[in-house]
Amino acid sequence: MAVDYSGYKFIAFDKSGRTMTVTFNRPEALNAMTAAMHEETSRLFYDLGMDHDIDVVVLTGAGKAFSAGGDIAGMREMYEDTEKFDRGIMEAKKVVFGILDCEKIIVCKMNGDAVGLGATIALFCDIIFAADHARIGDPHVRVGLAAGDGGAVIWPQAIGYARAKEYLLTGDLINAKDAAAMGLINYAVPADELDARVAAFVAKIGAGAMTSIKYTKTAINIGLKQLAHSMMDTCMAYEALTNRTKDHLEAINAFSEKRKPRFTGH
Repeated sequence: MAVDYSGYKFIAFDKSGRTMTVTFNRPEALNAMTAAMHEETSRLFYDLGMDHDIDVVVLTGAGKAFSAGGDIAGMREMYEDTEKFDRGIMEAKKVVFGILDCEKIIVCKMNGDAVGLGATIALFCDIIFAADHARIGDPHVRVGLAAGDGGAVIWPQAIGYARAKEYLLTGDLINAKDAAAMGLINYAVPADELDARVAAFVAKIGAGAMTSIKYTKTAINIGLKQLAHSMMDTCMAYEALTNRTKDHLEAINAFSEKRKPRFTGH
């Protein structure tokens, strides 16, 4: 039975052969995650996993960005109504676990910046191609939040603890060429070659012995699944605690007032 994707409002789907291109589709907001889009993303990879008509997923963003991560207006809502943040915790875990449990080969076509949760989603994909002008980073700390939604899990596995701590503790963004050089992503390619490079890789994978490819991916992900399941509850609890801090509110206010935040450590 085919999966019905008609309930998605902020994610677009385009099937070609046995490949599904999935596009975050809020280009006017750089594909930043509203509460509704966050909820959609939490069930996205389960639906894709149940779609027996596809083998490969290409994940990308509409417009200039892959995903700019959290939505500031949404952050204010979650600060003022912590129950909304607590619901988001369940969804955030489902995003990470959904990617890791999805047997499809997930190729990230990082057409532009991948920030915060956008970076987490990109890094949990199986293969990551980025336009060479794109940047990737997890600046949770810059808005007074702990990096709880999966960044603390995947970054050290990709580039080691020393580098992961540098970028997670500063929130600095990394350009795609540097990210590829350090092994955070697979490839940084000229933007006008991105579609062709991804299409060529998808064709190569699609022509392979798909059952063995899927089982190999599943075997590789066992360690990541164990790590994610052992860490995510604690990571999200720390992020929930920082959602209640004065520094987080200061970051929200500073963004709204277009000024630099003045953090006090509280």
